[in-house]
Amino acid sequence: MRAITVSEYGAAATVTELPDPEPGSDQILIKISAAGVNPMDRALADGAWQTLMPATFPFILGADLAGVVQASGNSATRFSPGDEVFGQLLIPPLGSVGTYAEQVAVTADAPLARIPAGLGAATAAALPTPGGAALSLVDSLPPLAGKTALIVGAAGGVGSFTTQLAAQAGAHVIAAVRDADVERVRSYGAAETVDYTAVALADTVRQAHPDGIDVLVDAASNADGFADLASLVRPGGTAVTTKYVANHDALAAAKIEGVNFQLSLSSALLEHLAELVTGGRLVSPPLTSLKLDEVPLTLFGARAKRADGKIIVIP
Repeated sequence: MRAITVSEYGAAATVTELPDPEPGSDQILIKISAAGVNPMDRALADGAWQTLMPATFPFILGADLAGVVQASGNSATRFSPGDEVFGQLLIPPLGSVGTYAEQVAVTADAPLARIPAGLGAATAAALPTPGGAALSLVDSLPPLAGKTALIVGAAGGVGSFTTQLAAQAGAHVIAAVRDADVERVRSYGAAETVDYTAVALADTVRQAHPDGIDVLVDAASNADGFADLASLVRPGGTAVTTKYVANHDALAAAKIEGVNFQLSLSSALLEHLAELVTGGRLVSPPLTSLKLDEVPLTLFGARAKRADGKIIVIP
């Protein structure tokens, strides 16, 4: 099969021919229809988790997928050949079951769920990490009704879903986005937008909300940027980062709850997410599709392109 791999941490991504995976007795073989691209994919291949989780090389990139079960081992009874499934495969050793590939063999108890009728493979592949993170994150927050929430990275994968869920929960959402994304995040329910490329974000929000905000959800900033934006949160509020850069002690001194959010994805969470999408309560961000051959240069080359919304790899 063909897959996008790196030969060592930090190496260039290439299209590689690998042996077809064979499912073990407790595994299923999935023919991948689409793989969702997340910022963490390249970070993991660069060694971001090397002290936390072992890796194997060649390292196959990607964690999110949608596909069709082709075969199952004798003791893998959860799914049957022909079932359409989606999910996230962050399974040790990292790189062993990557999803930028044509096939993958994985244990049947992995975080997978059946794709319901009405949900296409590309959209299903776009959901697991960003949609699961947004749903879990918003559920973990204090009640948002009547609260002011700043969402940084609101046009990206996690941010798009978080904006919708926070607005539906009754929050007054301030979305930090480029001007080109304003109309889209407004359709998600954002009450205000700030073009962070044109103005100083923290100063602009502080001027508009001198009494502070209740919640910060930041899916984009580094440690300094997050600390600057967290200064907008009033005492008793919450500042969440998906980049693991929150200084808990400093925030606690300001009477702010700091959260380094980490997703724990389950099949039940995936099923709930799919229900929200098929029921019309959530919509995925715009999808841009790439073929495997396009991935190395388009996503990881010297002139890598930025795409609005969500990128999907089609094997």
